Amino acid sequence: MSDAMQFYLSTLLIYLFIDVMGVLGLNLQFGVAGIINFAYIVFVAVGAYTAAVVSLGPDFPGNFQHYLFGASWPFPLPILAAGAASGVLSLVVGLISLRRLRSDYQAMVMLVLSLIATLTATNATGLVNGPAGLANVPQPLFDQLGLPPLEYQWVYAIWAGLLTALTFLFVRGITNSPLGRTLRAMRDNDRAAAALGKNITALRLLIFVVGGVIAGISGAVFVEFIQAWSPGSWLYPETFVFLAAIIVGGSANNWGAVVGALLVPVGFLEATRFLPQDFNLFGRHVVLFSGLVDALQWVAVGLLILVFLWFRPQGLFPERPGRFTPRAAIASAGKGE
Repeated sequence: MSDAMQFYLSTLLIYLFIDVMGVLGLNLQFGVAGIINFAYIVFVAVGAYTAAVVSLGPDFPGNFQHYLFGASWPFPLPILAAGAASGVLSLVVGLISLRRLRSDYQAMVMLVLSLIATLTATNATGLVNGPAGLANVPQPLFDQLGLPPLEYQWVYAIWAGLLTALTFLFVRGITNSPLGRTLRAMRDNDRAAAALGKNITALRLLIFVVGGVIAGISGAVFVEFIQAWSPGSWLYPETFVFLAAIIVGGSANNWGAVVGALLVPVGFLEATRFLPQDFNLFGRHVVLFSGLVDALQWVAVGLLILVFLWFRPQGLFPERPGRFTPRAAIASAGKGE
């Protein structure tokens, strides 16, 4: 296998792991708990920016990029800081938007938050270097390992895969626990769950913060791989790619989230990059103008969501119904023994 093909495959594998982490975090909020978070990409971006600024070193006069709170923290502290920063932001946003607002109003608040965050990062040049964003983010342990770029990329893919596996196990532990069953009950009928004594606001806030932490970690892993991040990378439509992955794979199904991440952000969107820029149509030579393929990607994602919502709303892997054994049945079985 050629080096170019190995670079491409390892890059695709890293993107897959990062997308799986992101989809798992949003699936925990949207699929399991029923929180409609249209600003999910903001929490990914906060994690990415946090990991970048604590890795780039202190800002100084004459630097080509300017940012707040520069530091040179060693690996894995930038990853942990990214998760903590996104978690704190999730806590603040959740306290404001999840307490007294209905789910549809919560979705509107999240969408407005995404727009405000993008405009703030773009116009406040001293925050994260304005529209140019941050560049030259050091890759973790690159100098210490001393590996060639191709070998280091495979090591990074293994590290990202291990982190994704831990994230999957953590999320599965939540969804298969009594907490997961409570979250599903809250999602299906929050009033009934509240009548049973469940603190709906606290549950929503908890899972919103947990999903935000996962989003921040995925953003940190991404920015340390590509070594750059800008406001143009986290416009609000990016969240709908994760939503499409959840809808296609199967809402509230962890394996469905994995398959959805493989099919939509990696497979489906990556396949459009191989579309020919010119072709013959009914005997006429047609040339695609610049940017058309990118625009068609968003059209395709929208159509994909509509098709699955219409023909298979449960996704490829539907949510498995929980098994419940009444206490009376358990007691009678014990007496029979």
